Amino acid sequence: MISKTIEEALNKQVNREYYSAYLYLAMSAHFESVNLKGFSKWMRVQAREEQTHGDKFLEYLMARGGKVALLAIEAPKAKWASAGKVFEEVYAHEQKVTGMINALVDLAIKEKDHATFEMLQWFVKEQVEEESSASDILAQIMTVGDVPGHLFYLDHHLGKRE
Repeated sequence: MISKTIEEALNKQVNREYYSAYLYLAMSAHFESVNLKGFSKWMRVQAREEQTHGDKFLEYLMARGGKVALLAIEAPKAKWASAGKVFEEVYAHEQKVTGMINALVDLAIKEKDHATFEMLQWFVKEQVEEESSASDILAQIMTVGDVPGHLFYLDHHLGKRE
């Protein structure tokens, strides 16, 4: 059985993961509206990945006998000034999520919940990948310049993500 403290914290993280999916869907729609379809596709794939993260937390809660409490998902903004600004936000968001995962790890240690600690290790590793990916794309945008003509190559490359 899972403690109420861990149960509450994991339910909040479910909400945060689904918010991340909403955020990336909003970014996808923004990129679609400025005719950067490769960026848009990359964001849709990222949104599905975030939804999968939320699902993992839900499945874990249920497997441990916890009560799932779905919270309202905040609406993300819908427009950004440039591709660079989008990926600055993506990178900052992933850093924030890393902090949230680390706080959950700290809580699992405090609560002496070894199963939750172990489950969270997957997310700790995943966040290294998430931050690296966002940082790499942001660096590429900064290299080519946030100019529509220069972004087409990167747009083509990002559109290949499955």
